[in-house]
Amino acid sequence: MILLQQSRKILMAGILILVLTITTACGGSNVAQLDRPTSTPAIGRDVTYTELERGNSPSGQNFGNWVVQTSKGLIKDAYVRDNNKLGIVISPQVRPQEVRPLAKSLVQGFRKQFPNQDLTVLVYAPDKKLILTAKYDTQTSQVQYT
Repeated sequence: MILLQQSRKILMAGILILVLTITTACGGSNVAQLDRPTSTPAIGRDVTYTELERGNSPSGQNFGNWVVQTSKGLIKDAYVRDNNKLGIVISPQVRPQEVRPLAKSLVQGFRKQFPNQDLTVLVYAPDKKLILTAKYDTQTSQVQYT
């Protein structure tokens, strides 16, 4: 008889714990949503898409913006990663024979902005397929194109 009563108490305690856990887990999120003001923007909502994509550092972001603004429509988009990698998307106005001189010019400007490090410029076609990679080596001061 005592064994049966102890089993019933343990079972009831387990069921009570289970019910409390489920109701707390399910009901807790509703309370949090009611207490949270709805006019507060989510994290990152005050940053525009282009600011996120142009650079992962303030100087990289500024350089990416400068590249697009000064290109006079030849470059549709640009991004800088880790202050040593520049990617650009050219517009359809850029002819195939102009891609390499454009990349060389970008390497020179990129080198002035971010000196004393190896740099990479990635040139993408308007359909965002990679068409040219220019790598600048600080030791040799040479640019290799692939």
